[in-house]
Amino acid sequence: MRYDLVIFDNDGVLVDSEPLSNTILSGYLTELGHPTTYEDSLRDYMGAALHRVHDVVRERSGQDLPADFDATYQGRVFAAFERELRPVSGGEVVLEKLAADGVPYCLASSGSHARIRVALRTTGLYERFGEERIFSSEDVGRGKPAPDLFLHAASVMGVAPERCVVVEDSPLGVRAARAAGMDVLGFTAMTPAEKLAGASALFGSMAELPGLLSG
Repeated sequence: MRYDLVIFDNDGVLVDSEPLSNTILSGYLTELGHPTTYEDSLRDYMGAALHRVHDVVRERSGQDLPADFDATYQGRVFAAFERELRPVSGGEVVLEKLAADGVPYCLASSGSHARIRVALRTTGLYERFGEERIFSSEDVGRGKPAPDLFLHAASVMGVAPERCVVVEDSPLGVRAARAAGMDVLGFTAMTPAEKLAGASALFGSMAELPGLLSG
């Protein structure tokens, strides 16, 4: 194994949540008078913490989103997750292999702790992590593309950044991993390869990931 710690993003990497959450986000922003297409949402917010949505809307419109925006959005997302969310194909097999090989891994997501847990429990992946290996942007001051979240995860797990690799599917996540001094493997199942150009390597199927991790 080339690395001492594998850090997984959650949305789009372990759980197939991006289509659901971005459909809901674009619809809700449009409903509030900030016209946003699904493609706009993917481009501007995929991989980001919710504070980025507030920042972008304020910058573009000069208006603040409603005080209950986060709670309403999360409520809609959680309900959709419980109805429809599925794991990313092949992801659990990778986690099983890492565990069997004794390779430490964890999860570091821009999502809230509540969102992460709803997603993992709905898809049956929660037991693969447990509380001690789940990290959220809520744990740090700045979400991706800042490196804070990945550095925090590495620190808690006791691994130097240069010995970590991040598995990501968003441009913001790739930038964050690079800023943290970590290698990053870009998952192109949903994101065009050119948008993940900063990654150390790219892969389109979870079946390819073990080979990239072992070098």
